[in-house]
Amino acid sequence: MSDTANKNRAPIGIFDSGVGGLTVARHLYKLLPEEDVVYFGDVGRTPYGGRSKEIITRFTRQDIAFLLEHDVKLIICACNSASSVALDELVKEHTIKMLGVIQPGVEAAVKRTGNGRIGVIGTNATIGSNAYASRIHLIDPKIKVFSLACPLFVPLAEEGYIDKEATYLIARDYLKTMHEVGIDTLVLGCTHYPLLKQVISDVMGDKVALIDSGEETARVAHDTLIGTGLLRPSDGTESTGERRYFVSDVPEKFEHVARKFLGEPINKITRVDISGY
Repeated sequence: MSDTANKNRAPIGIFDSGVGGLTVARHLYKLLPEEDVVYFGDVGRTPYGGRSKEIITRFTRQDIAFLLEHDVKLIICACNSASSVALDELVKEHTIKMLGVIQPGVEAAVKRTGNGRIGVIGTNATIGSNAYASRIHLIDPKIKVFSLACPLFVPLAEEGYIDKEATYLIARDYLKTMHEVGIDTLVLGCTHYPLLKQVISDVMGDKVALIDSGEETARVAHDTLIGTGLLRPSDGTESTGERRYFVSDVPEKFEHVARKFLGEPINKITRVDISGY
């Protein structure tokens, strides 16, 4: 078997600071069901969102090193915080193709807006980095971007508070400024937020389009594998690829929360000592 054929059959690597990246994985499974996937969730050090650039960069470098041990053919950084403050620096250290979740969401939002007023919600680190706004302005400097940190959305998503009144109250309080500035497009700049998509949509109303960065990233990953010739060849059956999950702490908790993100139970969860990478 040729090196190219071997590489085609290599897994896709996905990492996140916790479980939020499973929203990216869910879309990837739909688009590329035959691909093998290795997922690493750094649940022992989550969240990355409130940490310094130096710490996020160190953690991200370790996450990448772990995935490289599994001979992956593509790495997806499914963490908005890591994508916004660390990935641009770290891609220079490797030859393997890497994707973050910022650029796909940016491009989708720019295409979608009609009035040139885009909102972005995310963690403190993502919003503080100004990554979405700066990349939007590289495409179209006339677009007005309104950015807002919504840190409470992460624990609400993880605890399964999807349709609770408390979640609606918090969402209304967070998002009232987005109403006031008249956006017509809102980027969900955290991979946890799609779990609250219905709540956010109800609060914002049907005149505001929601951009799921995870969904857009999965589409870019699909196109990237085709463009680089690394798409796994079909064996003529509707087989499902192998999906392996690794975490830096307590697999049982990860499995419980992962059910909410994937909508199905998972197995093969292995705990690793990420500090050794």
